[in-house]
Amino acid sequence: MAAPTESAPAPATRLSGTLGVGSIVFMVVAAAAPLTVIAGTIPLGVGAGNGAAFPATFVLCAVVLLLFAVGFCAMSPHVPDAGAFFTYVRHGLGRPLGMGAAFLALATYTAVQLAVLGYIGAALDELVTSYGGPSIPWYVWTIAVILIVAVLGYRHIELSSRVLGVLLLAEIAIVVVLDVVVIGQGGGPEGLSTAVFDPGQIASGAVGIAIMFAIASFIGFEATAVFRDEARDPQRTIPRATYLALVIIGIFYAVSSWAIVSAWGDEAAVAEAGANPGTFLVSTTTNWLGPVGGHVVTILLVTSLFAAILAFHNVAARYWFALGQNRAFPAACGSTHERHGSPHIASLAQSGLALVFVVIFAVAGLDPVAQVFAWMAGTATLGVLVLMVMTCLAVLVFFARSGTDRRMWHTRIAPTLGLLGLLVCLVLTIGNFPTLIGGSTGLALGIGAVLVVVTLVGVVVGARGTADPDGPGDLTPPVLPRENA
Repeated sequence: MAAPTESAPAPATRLSGTLGVGSIVFMVVAAAAPLTVIAGTIPLGVGAGNGAAFPATFVLCAVVLLLFAVGFCAMSPHVPDAGAFFTYVRHGLGRPLGMGAAFLALATYTAVQLAVLGYIGAALDELVTSYGGPSIPWYVWTIAVILIVAVLGYRHIELSSRVLGVLLLAEIAIVVVLDVVVIGQGGGPEGLSTAVFDPGQIASGAVGIAIMFAIASFIGFEATAVFRDEARDPQRTIPRATYLALVIIGIFYAVSSWAIVSAWGDEAAVAEAGANPGTFLVSTTTNWLGPVGGHVVTILLVTSLFAAILAFHNVAARYWFALGQNRAFPAACGSTHERHGSPHIASLAQSGLALVFVVIFAVAGLDPVAQVFAWMAGTATLGVLVLMVMTCLAVLVFFARSGTDRRMWHTRIAPTLGLLGLLVCLVLTIGNFPTLIGGSTGLALGIGAVLVVVTLVGVVVGARGTADPDGPGDLTPPVLPRENA
């Protein structure tokens, strides 16, 4: 563990908490917004990707990410600091690239939070009007959500964990009930789908688009390491939470999408998903669980979106906190609340940033789903893939250089296979990026340029800190006693 030096920041305290495996899993699985994926991503993957075989794509992506997680978790004991991607990159590839990863990560998590903020505004308006309520502009609902999240983010992390746990259990429960009913009755008119077991069908259609949508559905699982300082036993909790979150998400997506396809039949599922993607899940649930089931899914979709917003807010706030401790951002961002032990200033800064962007989107007259959600979700997908590729490289370089772990599978083979898989996903995402954000090549190039510029700014900040003893300190904050743990 590092000790404070003249060049390192000296924060008054570190984040505190006693989060166990379950609490961290709840937060990262909630960030993945499982019901939102079932309602939004599966129709796109089935209708525009590889059809009835799309559920198998979740399995393929989960395998790639599990290979990534092997090296990620193997390096975890050697990176005794919160910060996930950027601390790994810093230890493996150096401070400048580490700081570049930090800036890119903050932009990525802010983008995904903004995507869901746009979606929830439209979803709340649709929900209220469907029950006879007044139609209110989407941004009014979204600003109200930002304020609620700001209050929860300001307080101790345990409160957010409890809220996310309740919401997550509710949204998973309704989908599990649907899965059990469909599978228990042997599927729809064609029985249970066999397309997922046919390699020819898995590789058919627009498999690149299918992989792109599937990999985007896992965004958030890697955030387990962000909560390291707030974990009860980080060296055991973080690896276990990472593997468990990946397995839960992968199985849930694969089984649920397979059940939904089976409920319609292969050809009918592709036709319905292509014609009515927005109502695909609600129609399926209504057909199998009745009108009450359809209403429950509609309501829980909104709570799923809220859970994702809260989870990504907590992750982004902790990047503000780490950058504040390292003087890349104002030092106040690196302080903790005396009573709650939370990164309260960093949390408020993230809430303020989200509010500014929502106001800009509203003034510009952007559609909350077709533009805000599509553009920001595409940005986040591209950003997180680049971050995972950088992290894989950092893991390989770190173990090759340090020799602290001689296990070939954990430090060489699995990270290399994960890197190759992620590079394939990254190439496919770049190739299909205009489709992901609505079809505009110019917009795709603009978003890519923004991410490059953000990363380069971080690299410059990191390089200045390395050269200037009076500049930003070492990227890794000193380990001090944790309070309230």
